[in-house]
Parts: sequence; C-alpha cells; structure tokens
Amino acid sequence: MSKFNFCSLYSGSSGNSLLVQSENANILIDAGVSCKKIVQSLEKQNISPDMLDGVLITHEHTDHVQGLGTFAKKYNVPIFVNQETLDAMPKQRDKIPEENINLFKVQDYFEINDLKIKPFKIPHDATNPCGFSIFNGDNKISIATDIGHITKDILKSLEESKFILLEANYDPNVLRCSPYPYSLKTRIASSTGHLSNEEAGKTISYLLGSGLENVMLGHLSKNSNFPELAYKTVVEELISSNYNEDSLKLSVASRDYTSETINIT
Repeated sequence: MSKFNFCSLYSGSSGNSLLVQSENANILIDAGVSCKKIVQSLEKQNISPDMLDGVLITHEHTDHVQGLGTFAKKYNVPIFVNQETLDAMPKQRDKIPEENINLFKVQDYFEINDLKIKPFKIPHDATNPCGFSIFNGDNKISIATDIGHITKDILKSLEESKFILLEANYDPNVLRCSPYPYSLKTRIASSTGHLSNEEAGKTISYLLGSGLENVMLGHLSKNSNFPELAYKTVVEELISSNYNEDSLKLSVASRDYTSETINIT
C-alpha cells in the first residue's frame, strides 16, 4: 500500500500549517505559527525540517505565513508561492534565500517528487489566494480554506478528491454575538471572507457523489464558532441530503493540537 498521508499540525483563525506525506515527499502547506511550533509538531510526526521537500503558501495573511521567513532561512527549505503573494509579504520574502523561492502560477500544475500539485483560485481578500489539489498516483486530496463563497470552479477543483480539508470558519449567529468589531464581522461574512458551517455542509453534500470519503473541517474561528457546532451543522446538512453515515468520515481539526494522520488509499 503506497503512502499518502495528511495531518493537520495547526488549523484555525490563529494559525495554520498542514503536512502531506507520500513515499518520496514531505510537504507543508502554510507556516502560520512560529518556527518553533512548526518544528515541535513535525518532531511529533518523526520528521525533521531537513526532511521537507517544500512549503506551499496559499496566501500572505499572517495566520498562514507568520513563521515562514524564519523557518525558510533557518532550515533552507524550498518555498513554493505565486509571485503576487510573494510580493505581498515583504517581511517574510526578505528572509527567504532567493535560490529557495519556487514560483508557480495559479491553475498551472507543478510537481514535487511523486506529488503533482494544482493550485486553484479562491475568493478571499488577499492578493492572489489559492487552494491546492494534490495528486499521488490515482489518489487526490484537496486543501480549501479562506473561501468567501463557493464557486463552480472551486467545486470542479474539489471533485474526485478522496479527502478534503475544508473550511468551516463561523456560525452566523455566533458571529453576530461575538466580540469582534462590526467591520470584522462584515468582512468574515462577506463574499471574500470565510466559509460558514452551513456552506461547508452544502459543499460536502454536493461532493459526496464524486468519490469523497473523508473530510476534516478546518480553519475554525476562535470567537465565532465551536468545533461541536461546526460538526453538528455539517452533519445536519448531510442528513438533509440523504447521506449514509458509513460513507463518509468527518472530523474537525484543532487549532492547538496535531490531528490524527489520515491515510489516503
């Protein structure tokens, strides 16, 4: 059985970093916590930073790149990023050794050892944000967070994924009562903000017929969501779509703790 694993190191509004492993590659997606925290989490997975073949960046917001520059400089790891995102994070960019910067174009495939990667556009208030579909042989997984709304192109990008880490950022009622200022509440709920629990559920329901077997809800807000509520809302959406409980495994990523390792076969 070939190795194709996913693990969430950190996922939430306060910081994001995800690990994907295959027989011949170890990659991180985002580095939105401190360098020290990333190293500690990798060690729990028996990985040292020098075993990484790259760090993929979705966009320039701090909760996705906070530790990037220090990590890249200290451990000499290749960074994969689009030009617009790189230009939008000068503080991080200036720490990355130039020879380690690998530019990709959103929508164009690129490869890291035995992984084939396709970045896809997402609607979010960043410069040129993207999600990633990652292929290993016949298996496909996708990472999709920081999505203001779901588009036909996003659904097309997610189809035929066996596993998806999908954003379930907020519950509208909890958001309304949260301590956030009005401007931030408006931003979160906007078409270039984040995805609600209900929208996540509708998206998963739509994808059930395309081979989806496992979903981890991620990027939950600390102040406008609860893990139990996200899970419950998504399950209710799935039940309304006649989903069979045995056909899909659903979990919620923690903001502070490493998730279980999911093996995609």
